[in-house]
Amino acid sequence: MVLRDGGTAHIRPIRADDAELLRRFHSRLSDETIYFRFFSLYRELSDKDVDRFTVVDHADRAALVATVGEEMIGVVRYERIDATDAEVAFNIEDSQQGRGLGSVFLEHIAAAARENGIARFVADVLPSNRKMLRVFEDAGYVVDHEWEDGVVRLVFGLEPTEDSLAVTYAREHRAEARSVQRLLNPATVAVVGASRGETSVGHAVLVNLVKGAFAGRLVAVNPKTDEVAGVPSYPNVTAIPGEVELVVVAVPADEVDGVVEDCAAKGVQGLVVMSAGFAETGDEGRERQQRLVRRARGSGIRVIGPSSFGILNTDPAVSLNASLAPAMPQPGRVGFFCQSGALGVALLDNVARRGLGLSTFVSAGNRVDVSGNDVMQFWEDDTGTDAVMLYLESIGNPRKFSRVARRLARRKPVVVVRSGRSGRGAPEGHLVRQSVAPPAAIDALFRQAGAIRVDDIHSLFDVAQLVAHQPLPAGRSVAVVGNSDALAVLATDACEERGLVVVDSGRALPADATAEDFEAVLRKALADPDVDSVVALFIPPLQVRDAEVARGLATAAHESSKTVVSTFLGMRGLPELLRAPVGTRSVPTYPTPEDAVHALALVTEYAQWRRAPAGTVLEPAALDVPAARTLVADVLGARDELELEPSDLTELLRCYGIALWPSARVSDADSAVEAAAQLGFPVALKAVASHLRHRSDLGGVTLHIDDVAELRAAVAGMTARLGVAAAVMEVQRMAPTGVACVVGAIEDPLFGPVVSFGLGGVATDLLDDRAYRIPPLTDDDVSELVRAVRAAPLLFGHRGAELVDVAAVEDLVTRVSRLTDDLPEVAELELNPVLVAPEGLAVLAASVRLARPRVRTDRGPRALASG
Repeated sequence: MVLRDGGTAHIRPIRADDAELLRRFHSRLSDETIYFRFFSLYRELSDKDVDRFTVVDHADRAALVATVGEEMIGVVRYERIDATDAEVAFNIEDSQQGRGLGSVFLEHIAAAARENGIARFVADVLPSNRKMLRVFEDAGYVVDHEWEDGVVRLVFGLEPTEDSLAVTYAREHRAEARSVQRLLNPATVAVVGASRGETSVGHAVLVNLVKGAFAGRLVAVNPKTDEVAGVPSYPNVTAIPGEVELVVVAVPADEVDGVVEDCAAKGVQGLVVMSAGFAETGDEGRERQQRLVRRARGSGIRVIGPSSFGILNTDPAVSLNASLAPAMPQPGRVGFFCQSGALGVALLDNVARRGLGLSTFVSAGNRVDVSGNDVMQFWEDDTGTDAVMLYLESIGNPRKFSRVARRLARRKPVVVVRSGRSGRGAPEGHLVRQSVAPPAAIDALFRQAGAIRVDDIHSLFDVAQLVAHQPLPAGRSVAVVGNSDALAVLATDACEERGLVVVDSGRALPADATAEDFEAVLRKALADPDVDSVVALFIPPLQVRDAEVARGLATAAHESSKTVVSTFLGMRGLPELLRAPVGTRSVPTYPTPEDAVHALALVTEYAQWRRAPAGTVLEPAALDVPAARTLVADVLGARDELELEPSDLTELLRCYGIALWPSARVSDADSAVEAAAQLGFPVALKAVASHLRHRSDLGGVTLHIDDVAELRAAVAGMTARLGVAAAVMEVQRMAPTGVACVVGAIEDPLFGPVVSFGLGGVATDLLDDRAYRIPPLTDDDVSELVRAVRAAPLLFGHRGAELVDVAAVEDLVTRVSRLTDDLPEVAELELNPVLVAPEGLAVLAASVRLARPRVRTDRGPRALASG
């Protein structure tokens, strides 16, 4: 995992064969560190001590170690005191203290203890050991202090709290941001594989670094020469004098292992692996890729790649072009993360042609280690970045992406294009779980995070050039200014189609209008308090000079606080005529009015999201989560999956405050009459197929029954049609009339829980009119989910119909969201139908399938994804 300084360490359970590692670790400890741990100067460990420390049962006695390279740098352990309490103790090597290892240890050992039924930790700490006291006090737990015989006794519960999770996420953010900052700001860069052959990747990267005027020290690694392209060369990385922060690897794939070993011995901080031939090539390459990441991380090294196009930092104080781009992009305020190495040249060429300007660029390639989540953590605090572009081919940890992007998007626009919507899946080199969620669920992920999702690369740049150079729109009202009626009509139509409101106050100009006329009308529109944004359209008449109009447009836009987009001579990007110096406002232009309005509408929607208060994750009343977890564990047992029986289903839903409408399964007329007597007439009789996974009407047979005679006749008729052995019947108390809805959820292998909502009926199925959200859901998420389906007006009095209890629907969705977030064993849940009345609702039928869960991608203590 990533530590506070941006380096990595490996945390694992202690093993019996760690005896020699433990002895070496203890021998390096200072007298003070030993005294703080053992309360005496315990210079040597006896064989009995070593055996006791390394041989544990990982239940009543557990221990974790942290390693970097081949050495142990820290140990944490607990020993059970009684059924619910355990004593915890840390020991961290002096040179490794201050890296945040203590807080990481606490997260992991607490998680291990909770798994073994331990609820509280007890720690005895000397008052002078302020570092260790801070580890416990700053963790976000509620800590009780006691003094006993000159020792501070700390006692605290291990259940994660809102404060402890906030502390964890804040530490994660700082560590991952720091790790990327080190990669993008190296003092020394070495290029391994830089030959004198001009066609080699290594040579190209080295030349690009030289041409880009890298501000630090630049060296090559080539055992056959002492100089490449005027840069000093060394036989290997360890032979380079002084520290080396970043190494660019451009050697054949089967030589990368040796380079990583060399870098580990040198203490390198980061690798950019441009070599191909890894997971994208099959099983052998996949194993090679896993070796690469295991060895690098275990040695404190972070990795970009393999198959990376490179990285860029345009800050003049760094001027880093460690990429295959022959020219450094102009400095700008946009950060760009791209997973595709192959598209790198085309994407950066598009940046240059548009005049967009970048702050930093990272091509992750196979994304074996450093991901878009890491880079977003860096950009959140980077003062040189105002907006972010993401080109994603896969998302390895969607739940973390949502959390990090949502926080970043509150401060800076995040524009995302994700390929693979056709269902082809992630590229071969991306080792990610396959999702079964529909594309609409992925769209919901971006929407919840506040990211501006676009469909293609052109739209990615169209939106980025707007958010990077113009203020966010204050509202949806738009003025269309231009000297072409035809373009104005196109712009107006596009605005109306995308939910923007055109303010018509005489903005049209004649074809022979002068540059002064154009600027005057533009300034009038910008001064109008009813206008939030302006779409400026210009086609040059013969007698007007383009530069004069451009100068007036750029000046008026720069002096206004409102958003301006343009269609200027059919250009795309930020042409010189409309470009301002870095840090000031340029006017983005688009080849057609529709393109301009499309970008403006997306940004307007984002601005509205950003202005709204952040939603609150709801905590429904009357929950019994411990009982639900116990029930699920007992019912599932050792089985891989099962469908919950009615009694267990009812009890599980009850734990989350969800009541099923009264009903009873029956098999003949007598049992049906008995059930009806308990439920009360009128009742409904429904035939349910016993062999189906989900209960459903057979042939639409549902009868409204008022008395015993009618019920007996209905049972006889249904049995005759279906056969006693083929059917199970259900008697149900008649529910109040209302709008039928369906609330569902699945446990997706990649996304975790996905909640869905739709209205009942055949039309919903035919049109796939369902909306999705990813838990945990805020109040805003729930409200949007219920209103996102096209049939939602039926809930709100469509065509004079009675309004139904939408608040009750939202409460039900919130409870389902919480249930699925708490219980990853719930593989599939469906409440269908749910009848929503003017007051309250009735859940008429439900089904839950349990399955052995996979570990969720953003659950538990901090850890990097496996390679």
